[in-house]
Amino acid sequence: MSETAGEFRLVIVMRTDLGMGKGKIAAQAAHAAVAAAMRNQGTAAFAGWWRAGQPKVVLKVPDEDTLGLVVGAAEEAGLPVEVIHDAGRTQVAAGTPTCCAIGPARGDALHPVTGGLSLL
Repeated sequence: MSETAGEFRLVIVMRTDLGMGKGKIAAQAAHAAVAAAMRNQGTAAFAGWWRAGQPKVVLKVPDEDTLGLVVGAAEEAGLPVEVIHDAGRTQVAAGTPTCCAIGPARGDALHPVTGGLSLL
């Protein structure tokens, strides 16, 4: 993932082991983006991200354990993190962590946590 140090963005990290369909993945990513935006309104990072056009990137991890490692690394780095747990109405069991949103934050803060992940 290429990031410019000063650019604000929101990173969504999606699990690929759940067998979710494309629509379900899109819905989970939307939940993550909305949760992150709502939680971070009023911050300087949110304002910078909003002015930049709300750039987002969706990356992948292979399983729940790896998602947990990414969440832990983001929290340790002081980045805002929102983990999405499914309601269980369709394709996965209730409470299943499907993805997370990290940010909005500057690329140079995100890169140490997400730079080694691949695009979804």
